[in-house]
Amino acid sequence: MATYAIGDIQGCLESLQQLLKKIHFRADRDKLWLAGDMVHRGPDSLGTLRFLYEHRSQITAVLGNHDLHLLALAHGAKRLTDKEHDLKKILLANDADKLLGWLQGLPLAVHKKGYTMVHAGIPPIWSVSKALELSREVHRALADDAMTKAYFYGMYGNEPHCWSEHLIGIERLRSITNYFTRMRFCKADGTLDLVTKRGPQAAHGEFKPWFSFPERKTRKDKIIFGHWAALEGRADTQNVYALDTGCVWGGYLTAMRLGSEEFFCSDCTL
Repeated sequence: MATYAIGDIQGCLESLQQLLKKIHFRADRDKLWLAGDMVHRGPDSLGTLRFLYEHRSQITAVLGNHDLHLLALAHGAKRLTDKEHDLKKILLANDADKLLGWLQGLPLAVHKKGYTMVHAGIPPIWSVSKALELSREVHRALADDAMTKAYFYGMYGNEPHCWSEHLIGIERLRSITNYFTRMRFCKADGTLDLVTKRGPQAAHGEFKPWFSFPERKTRKDKIIFGHWAALEGRADTQNVYALDTGCVWGGYLTAMRLGSEEFFCSDCTL
């Protein structure tokens, strides 16, 4: 049995299928880890979500910002734009309820087999155990009918800029969500810059890529993440594995085999 972690699919179903063929994926034995952003912007978000749902027993996945945006649309917290045809197809599908129900049941962080997987990253001030604890807070909110609507209506926004244990309610959940699904640059104390979206060369002042701080609490842990296509799959940091290689932007889709840490790629098929 092999386990492969895959970066941001974003509705690129054909690229995913090519990659699975390349790694000789066996649905009866092998496992897939998905680093979030499974839908949005690619040519077949609905087909991708159906494929993943069909193979859900073989899949471990975390939510990305685009997945959460789809769920926010489903809960009426946002309106579809004219460019979101791929998400509209999901919302209108006759199997939307089961697909979205599965998606909403996913966590923001997982830890198994000696690896921790998140979509965007873990700030320098959190340990893996702290990250998992905070992931569970959001997971509980998404499983609570009374909290879910409030969560999605309050999810959007860049503030608070820095984590505090004193945060409560929606502000606390938004802060946790932003770290896990939107973070690129931050300060050593966890202060976020959620505006700058380029590669590591865009670091400025005290803001650096979240994984670059030598004293971060997860420096000895193996972290798998996606989200940051501008890295082109290179974090250049021990125990940090960047898997978003910009398939939806004309790059390629990447998988890493857990254990051996071999990398496999399939070209964009847009």
